[in-house]
Amino acid sequence: MLEKFQRYPLTFGPTPIEELQRLSAHLGGQVQLFAKRDDCNSGLACGGNKLRKLEYIVPDAIAAKADTLVTIGGVQSNHTRQVAAVAAKLGMKCRLVQESWVPFNDAVYDRVGNILMSRLMGAQVELVNAGFDIGIRESWERALQQVRDAGGRPYAIPAGASVHKYGGLGYVGFAEEVRQQEAQADGADGLVPVAPRRAGDQAGSGGLRGVGRVDRQGDLGAGAGWERPADVEQVGAVVAGAVDVLDLEDLELAVAVLTHHLGRHRRVGRADVGGSMLQREQAQDAGDE
Repeated sequence: MLEKFQRYPLTFGPTPIEELQRLSAHLGGQVQLFAKRDDCNSGLACGGNKLRKLEYIVPDAIAAKADTLVTIGGVQSNHTRQVAAVAAKLGMKCRLVQESWVPFNDAVYDRVGNILMSRLMGAQVELVNAGFDIGIRESWERALQQVRDAGGRPYAIPAGASVHKYGGLGYVGFAEEVRQQEAQADGADGLVPVAPRRAGDQAGSGGLRGVGRVDRQGDLGAGAGWERPADVEQVGAVVAGAVDVLDLEDLELAVAVLTHHLGRHRRVGRADVGGSMLQREQAQDAGDE
């Protein structure tokens, strides 16, 4: 499924699955809990799940002859730290917009942790006092324009690398990885909860239904921090975009993935998967008539 896309290696390879024995016991011992350790998938600035996405975004940035990666996140965003690391590895500049998405009153909150690492890796950091919103931010668009005005060639990476045409591809690979690891574990099978913030993980993880796990309706979990209907609609757009760029012919996959996002708020229909997919289906129907 991913063979037609360029990939810039940033990770070690398949991540291990670790059994959480004490947590399983604490919860009563009725289920076995495991964690897929995407938090330690790379030696690049402590790694993290966003590197899976960035592996498919970086080739596009290089092809665009960009010299500056520009992205946005919260003050302690893991995503912005990983983009800063990738920019340093590529020899590019990095511009980070860090907004106050998490209310946390601490005197050094904006001086330690992820944001400190980003500064140490050479990123230019701009602090913006604005709350969380899953949509495209004016502060990020302004940063992109400032890079252009200074003569640079910015490459835009949305928050979480999700609302990007290649934002879901890394977790399509994740889905196949899980399938192979389950097969190696004596056919072990179970639910795979996913708790994404901006839906790129979940959009790609919809591939779990496309690699032989078609009966695993419980795999795809609710997003962390999705509180308003507008946020959930944005998530649907991310999923539809990921399915569209993969050029999938089976619309059932798209509808199944979207159901997990939108089903609690309204009925999900095939129109939710994106206009271009429907146009392809309509063209096929016309050819069959």
